Amino acid sequence: MKVTQIPFKKTGFFSDIMIDYLEENSRLKPFYNNFPNAKGFYNQIEEKKKSFRLQNRIVLSDALQNQYKGFAISDKTQENIDLLKKQNTFTITTGHQLNLFTGPLYFLYKIISTINLAEELSEKFPENQFIPVYWMATEDHDFDEINYFNFDGKKVLWNRKDGGAVGRFSTEGLEQVFNVFTEHLGNSKNAEYLKELFSRGYLQHNNLSDATRFIANELFTEYGLVIIDGDDNSLKEQFTPFVKQELENQVSYKEVTNTIARLEENYNIQVNPREINLFYLGDDFRERIVFEDDVYKINNTALVFTKEELLLELKNNPKAFSPNVIMRPLYQEVILPNLCYIGGGGEQAYWLELKSYFDAVEVPFPILLLRNSVQVLSEKQAKKLSNLNITKEEIFLNQHELLSKKVIENSDLEFSFKDKKEFLQKQFLELKEVATKTDVTFLNAVSAQERKQIKGLENLEKRLLKAEKKRQNDLIERIIKLQNSLLPNQSLEERQRNFSEYYLEYGNTFIKTLKTVLKPLELEFTILEL
Repeated sequence: MKVTQIPFKKTGFFSDIMIDYLEENSRLKPFYNNFPNAKGFYNQIEEKKKSFRLQNRIVLSDALQNQYKGFAISDKTQENIDLLKKQNTFTITTGHQLNLFTGPLYFLYKIISTINLAEELSEKFPENQFIPVYWMATEDHDFDEINYFNFDGKKVLWNRKDGGAVGRFSTEGLEQVFNVFTEHLGNSKNAEYLKELFSRGYLQHNNLSDATRFIANELFTEYGLVIIDGDDNSLKEQFTPFVKQELENQVSYKEVTNTIARLEENYNIQVNPREINLFYLGDDFRERIVFEDDVYKINNTALVFTKEELLLELKNNPKAFSPNVIMRPLYQEVILPNLCYIGGGGEQAYWLELKSYFDAVEVPFPILLLRNSVQVLSEKQAKKLSNLNITKEEIFLNQHELLSKKVIENSDLEFSFKDKKEFLQKQFLELKEVATKTDVTFLNAVSAQERKQIKGLENLEKRLLKAEKKRQNDLIERIIKLQNSLLPNQSLEERQRNFSEYYLEYGNTFIKTLKTVLKPLELEFTILEL
């Protein structure tokens, strides 16, 4: 096993806003609270300690105890649930959709980052306890985003009728998915474990929430991971003051809109708020709450409420009120004694829109931490990279750029178009100096001729490169094949592959290795040679 770390920036797969955040660029400072370092966590602990009530802890611990009924959990997880009642216990949280069989590979990286950070903070601040939490996105309704996973380049798909919160979906129909999946696995010891995990998860539980809890618990229970389902009446009761405030005053829309106006001066915006950032949740639907004609309507239904009726519904049925992407982070921070949210670049980008909203409702804004990202290299792949003289950083180059670079490096022709361009530009610089002393039309003519000459050289360079690529066809094909195997669809493999591909080959050693090597606070991209 060999581990190499490179800056996230070097991969080319992370947004400007994330790179600026990692580099603590001053223009982003107004949009977050504490940075993920020792000083930041010390400050966050003190802030959360003052704001989080004992009663909330008791409700949280009891709700989790109830959610875990019927599940076999480790002593470590049970201990962590009990510890949440203590004032010196804090959570480190990540969230993920209920993707079929965990979905993309980064599911593992998110959770292991969370577990490892909790352990690291326990060493740094021994007077406190830190609990890793996985927040299941049970109330999402984007079924098309979660109803498949990729295995060995093929999509394993669950076809069923869409509608409502995915956590409540029946697991009916997943036996057919199981049969399709197992056809590709073989009969090795690791294959048998994957079959059993899928079967026990989806064929022995009635809904997607319970199935996902079972699978995540099986994979990570020895590390004390606590899994939470926000679709819970007692937890929603804790959130009702903020729901009421949203219905009456639309605080989130006002604050987030103002923040977006400032952020979009430099960055692309991840999500935009609605005037009311809440859904109404029924047994088989999740629809937006809209305020029109002095009444509250549930979009795409016949349900209509006056203000008084809706507030009474909130009091009697808090579970029916479901936060959207703007308010879900607040819900999380209201019900958890949380210090840090660990997520991908897209998630953290929309969290950065929310700080002024948190300030307005007087809830501490958590530390944001970009999850670990990993590129796995097999021994064969590492050897091929070496033979092709491709560095680990070069793996992530745009394929056209990578091929051009390697063809030029491998060429017998000792000819540099760069030198020729620089020489040409120097000659034209002298002409421009003369031109400035004459008529402006002559200066324009010189500039036009310069552009023409440079363009001519660039065209010749492309033709030479094309000829060299044709001559070095074997090299081209080997590079394309290797990079495509490392970056499926020219994307990070963690976004394309499912953990089962590596589990099939390495078994639980794969998870244990990730647990050993991932360092969440080092803020770098990991290349892991197995």
